Amino acid sequence: MSPAEQRARERLCEIGRSLYARGLTAGSSGNLSVQLDDGWLFTPTNACLGELDPARLSKVGFDGRLLCGDAPTKELPLHTAVYQRRGAARAIVHLHSHYAVAVSVLEGIDPRSVLPALTAYYVMKVGRLPLVPYFRPGDPRVADAIRELAGEHAAVLLANHGPVVSGDSIEAAAYAMEELEATARLFLQLDGKRVRLLTEEQIDELRREFGARW
Repeated sequence: MSPAEQRARERLCEIGRSLYARGLTAGSSGNLSVQLDDGWLFTPTNACLGELDPARLSKVGFDGRLLCGDAPTKELPLHTAVYQRRGAARAIVHLHSHYAVAVSVLEGIDPRSVLPALTAYYVMKVGRLPLVPYFRPGDPRVADAIRELAGEHAAVLLANHGPVVSGDSIEAAAYAMEELEATARLFLQLDGKRVRLLTEEQIDELRREFGARW
């Protein structure tokens, strides 16, 4: 095993433990992945993110074969669809975080952009968040639905399920996931109140200065 792969294994487990310790995922829910030079690392099926073992992570080749480790998460088709469509993606975080899941079950949300532009950091780190129709966990058909959106969006929200966020590193994906969850919490807490959203001019400035995709 290369030193780079060993570091990637250790860092993925550290991020998983951090997300679990702060209540962003529970039980054996949620899954993480990282792209390597010769395949992907996935969290194993039914693994608790708070108890990940670097040596037992699932290494899967680009052809979909398990190379070593435990059996991978059943959400493998979801992850690979993002990697295949979104060239900038080097890591993916999928959680069942409380507030984002709560938003995912609401009636009447805009499927093209579930959360509004409440803050600059949400616009910068997450961007527009489309809603993917409901599929059961592990349904391979979710891959096609996500593939249609992944080219334009770094994050999607699975209806009645939870968010999927990609990034150019596992840290970037985790940070964007945290920003998404914080914004979902704000959105729910502000329900029924008058709010001041970022204007188109302010969003344009974020595009120019930080490359925000909105």
